[in-house]
Amino acid sequence: MSDVRISIFIQTLNEERNLPSCLESVRGFDDVVVLDSLSTDGTERIAREFGCRWFARKYDGRGPHQNWAMENIPWPNRWVFYLDADEHMTPELRAEIEGIARDESERRVAFYCGRRNYFMGRWLKRAMPPGNIMRFFQPPKIRFARLANPAPIIDGEHGYLKSQFIHYNFSKGIGEWFERHNRYSTYEAIETMRALKESPVRLGNLFSGDRNTRRLELKNLSFRMPLRPWLKFFYMYVLGRGFMDGRAGLTYCALQAIYEYQICLKVRELKRVERGLPPA
Repeated sequence: MSDVRISIFIQTLNEERNLPSCLESVRGFDDVVVLDSLSTDGTERIAREFGCRWFARKYDGRGPHQNWAMENIPWPNRWVFYLDADEHMTPELRAEIEGIARDESERRVAFYCGRRNYFMGRWLKRAMPPGNIMRFFQPPKIRFARLANPAPIIDGEHGYLKSQFIHYNFSKGIGEWFERHNRYSTYEAIETMRALKESPVRLGNLFSGDRNTRRLELKNLSFRMPLRPWLKFFYMYVLGRGFMDGRAGLTYCALQAIYEYQICLKVRELKRVERGLPPA
């Protein structure tokens, strides 16, 4: 066990297939916490066999769920790294976060991290590039907004990790991916409606020196663009060179366009309901 104390935070829902390998990847961390969304399989048994601390509650959206954890789970360590059950820590990433936790002069309170995404046995280097996701933080200094793909609200300075974790996004198969993204598209439609009303486009943010600020403003701008599914496919497959990832890249870019179309359809329904019309 390392002399550096970092808590690992994992969220689960029926993850008996993925959880063992995820927990194997974080062996040696002194505190591993599982926040479950009322699983009905063997998730709790596996977590307890690995010695995890166990918490469970009804899922109410990614942002609210994570905020509950930050506010209600006792965190014995200053730093927390968050993983999903279909994700794995790597030795390089572990060494990097331990170095940060060991540095008493570190003034940044949160760090974005990239991930290596695998699909059809292949690392999607271009179709699903690493990106920047908030994963390493001090719980008192962070809260999360949005029901899906939460945006962090950070009380202090932030940074970016060089190392990446591994993500097996399709570990439960294509069918489960569609089920999950049907839920996500509902959350995204609600957030799109909110953004259209409350978050005007700030073009200056597109030229910010901070990469995550640019990404969030580009997403905000995309809410107002026509032909969003087609534009997303073109952006990922052509501009992003997803075609270089072969059949896996083509399939993934097509799935993302379908997901975007789901969001658009649900936004259209919400707008109809606001006007007093039936959803469809």
